[in-house]
Amino acid sequence: MTIKEQAAVMKLNSTKMAVTTLEERNRALEGIREALLAHKEEIFKANKEDMERAGKEGIAAPILKRLKFQEEKLQEVTTGILDLIGLPDPLGKEQMRRELDRDLLLIRESCPIGVIGVIFEARPDAMVQIASLCIKSGNCAILKGGSEAMKTNKKIFEIIYQAAAAAGMPENCMFQIEARSDITELLECHESVDLLIPRGSNEFVQYIMNHTKIAVMGHADGICHIYADKTLDLDKAIPVILDSKTQYTAVCNATETLLVHKEIAGELLPRLNEALRAKNVEVRGTKEVRQIVECEPATEEDFSTEYLDLILSVKIVEDIQEAVDHINKYGSHHTDCILTEDPKAARLFMQYVDSAGVYQNCSTRFADGYRYGFGAEVGISTGKLHARGPVGLEGLCTYKYKLFGNGNIVADYAEGRKQFHFKDL
Repeated sequence: MTIKEQAAVMKLNSTKMAVTTLEERNRALEGIREALLAHKEEIFKANKEDMERAGKEGIAAPILKRLKFQEEKLQEVTTGILDLIGLPDPLGKEQMRRELDRDLLLIRESCPIGVIGVIFEARPDAMVQIASLCIKSGNCAILKGGSEAMKTNKKIFEIIYQAAAAAGMPENCMFQIEARSDITELLECHESVDLLIPRGSNEFVQYIMNHTKIAVMGHADGICHIYADKTLDLDKAIPVILDSKTQYTAVCNATETLLVHKEIAGELLPRLNEALRAKNVEVRGTKEVRQIVECEPATEEDFSTEYLDLILSVKIVEDIQEAVDHINKYGSHHTDCILTEDPKAARLFMQYVDSAGVYQNCSTRFADGYRYGFGAEVGISTGKLHARGPVGLEGLCTYKYKLFGNGNIVADYAEGRKQFHFKDL
């Protein structure tokens, strides 16, 4: 069966998935959790083979770190499934009840999107998170993971699909594509696939957007910033900067650029530079920064680069407005933070920075569906339509309008025999 044929079958069956009950979907998730734990040695063996192959091919260290899936990652994803099970049903939620006339009732109710195609990087844990979120939200899913994790993804998908089917989920509720060439055919499935969520490089995401008629939701780069304001608390600021840069460097919510108010630079930068060196972070600073601390020179290109590595660009700014302007120009509208004890400065920053996440005095690494209490996330959206920020269950749902009448016709209202009396109930 071709990808197009498979997608068409999934589209027809998506209504069966949409009407599954919360109990049925949660039972499937519990079955998946148990199956992953029961078959963990098979997963670890497949992952070891992927890691060995990637090592021989000279895959970059940040990608290797994402690729690794052993006991710790398994515990994380199975705990995430438990959290997901505990979340309320995102489907059938009444969002609006409005009486248009005495015998004409309008209800807006949440429902699944339908068939979602997700193309993601070489992170086997993403396979578990995405599949679980799609099941909980009643969506059918076409999944394509990074080729570096081919064996791990294949094994995980087999376990998840078999467990879901055994728990009563509709046949064809999930499908995995493996070849990169299959992506081209997937992009042509605009009659069957309702939404595409690509996760990867800027180039890759732009390619997806430019080669399909299917709606695309996602983000390209993760160029996150921290602005150190003149009123910051040094004891708070340094741990936040270190965590944002070093807690896990190979992810889109790690900070890549630090902007420092000129009045605090002399006090902050020497202490921070010492702490960053202890964490093996290479600092790249502007001329003004290098007058205060010893570091590598920063270029214009550095400020528009997502390093995904132990590298941090640093620039001194005149004031908060220059910081905001820099972020809106060079940033990726993902997550940006201000370090300040001044509520007015924080409010101005949060109002003017045009990003999905704007923080005060906390690590940019908090930009994550699990840490937001979404159970997990299918991705991060930096767009402004439908969903923004970490996309959890709510972002995988849309809504429909249900209108209940009693023989009502528009002519009565158009010709003045009846009047609407809109009343929210």
